[in-house]
Amino acid sequence: MKLPEISAKKEVRTLIKNALREDIGQGDITSKALVASKAKARAVIIARNSCIVAGGTIARDVFRQVDAGLKCRIFITDGSVVQRNKQVMEITGSVASILTAERTALNFLQRMSGIASLTADFVKKTRKYNVIILDTRKTTPTLRSLEKYAVLCGGGSNHRMGLYDRILIKDNHLRFWTTQGFLPLDKAVEEARKQFPNTVIEIEVENLMQLQCVLSVKPDWILLDNMTTRQLRECVKACAGKCLLEASGGIKLSNVESVAATGVDAISLGCLTHSAAAADFSLELD
Repeated sequence: MKLPEISAKKEVRTLIKNALREDIGQGDITSKALVASKAKARAVIIARNSCIVAGGTIARDVFRQVDAGLKCRIFITDGSVVQRNKQVMEITGSVASILTAERTALNFLQRMSGIASLTADFVKKTRKYNVIILDTRKTTPTLRSLEKYAVLCGGGSNHRMGLYDRILIKDNHLRFWTTQGFLPLDKAVEEARKQFPNTVIEIEVENLMQLQCVLSVKPDWILLDNMTTRQLRECVKACAGKCLLEASGGIKLSNVESVAATGVDAISLGCLTHSAAAADFSLELD
C-alpha cells in the first residue's frame, strides 16, 4: 500500500513547530554554553532494536525546522524493517542544531515506530484470514494523524479519523435512544441514514438478538462488541454477508488469531495507539 505524504500536511508542520517550541523554549542553553556556533559534524540515528520504521520523514522535518541548512539522508523508509544497530538516517551540518533537534526528532520516530511495529505483529498473526486490522480513536490528543499514519506503516488500516467522517452508533447513543422512548435499534440506523444519506453508518451490538434487529436496515458495518469467539461465529453465520462485521473489545496478540478465524471482516484494536511500546533509537555524533 502506498503511504500518504504525511509530512506535507500543514497540521503536521504545525505539530512539529509546537513540539520544538515545547522543548526549546527560549533556547538550547546547554548547546549554547558548550558547542561552538560554527562547529559542524555528521550524526546518525541508529535503531537499537529491530522494528518497523515510521516517522522518518517527520524526524527529518524536525531537523529542517530547527536549521534549514542541515542535510538529512534517510536510509530506511517508512513501512520498512530495520534491523538492530542499523542506521536509519544521517544528518550533517551544525552540531548545535543537530543537538537541539535530537530529542524531538527521536520522540516522534520512537513513538510512531512502536505503533507501526505492534500493528505489524497483529497483521502477521491474522494474515491468512484476510481480515483487516483497524485502529480506533484512542489516540494521543493532537497526534492522531501521525499515530494513524504509523498504523498504515505497520500494514494496518485506518478506522474513522474523528466524529465527523463516519457515523458510529455506540452503546451510550443506543442507551439514550431507547430510554427516551424512541423506537428499536433498527430505527436508529434509519434515522441516521435519513439525516446523513451519503455517510458510512456503523452500529454497535452486544449480542445476536441485537444484530438480527439491525440486519434488515442494512447498516454498512456492524460492530460486534466484547463477544466470545462462539458469539462471533454465530453473528457471522446470521449476517451471511449482508453487511461488514467488525470485532472489538478484549482482543490481544494472544487471542487475535482465534477472533480472525471466526470470519469477521475486520478487527479494531485500541491498543495499537494507546499501549504500543516505543521503539528504541539513538543519535550519535560521528
